[in-house]
Amino acid sequence: QVQLVESGGGSVQAGGSLILSCVVTDYTLNTYCAGWFRQAPGKEREGVAAIGSGYVSVYDDSVKGRFTISKDNDKNILRLQMNNLQPEDSAKYYCASTAVRGCGNPTLAPSPYKYWGQGTQVTVSS
Repeated sequence: QVQLVESGGGSVQAGGSLILSCVVTDYTLNTYCAGWFRQAPGKEREGVAAIGSGYVSVYDDSVKGRFTISKDNDKNILRLQMNNLQPEDSAKYYCASTAVRGCGNPTLAPSPYKYWGQGTQVTVSS
């Protein structure tokens, strides 16, 4: 059974950094799309960054230049390096992956992603 477990969330001041990690089991991370999403209270879940099977990555405009998505295919770990965090980045962050083999163009839309973690909270204070 595919499982995704996030870690690395926490509370930081504006301008700080965090690294989120997502360990994926019973799954070959390199074969599929994987991404990070976030959801703040009262808001819809939104895509933050996604990475494809060929390491092609895509970012939401709000995080470009600040966040970096990466993956370790040997260890099946997805990461999100978050720098210069701002209060508007506060949300619960989820990792997710698709169930369709091959991912040349990763998407930030949540609907194609089948497997989801439980989320990790990120809180940024001003």
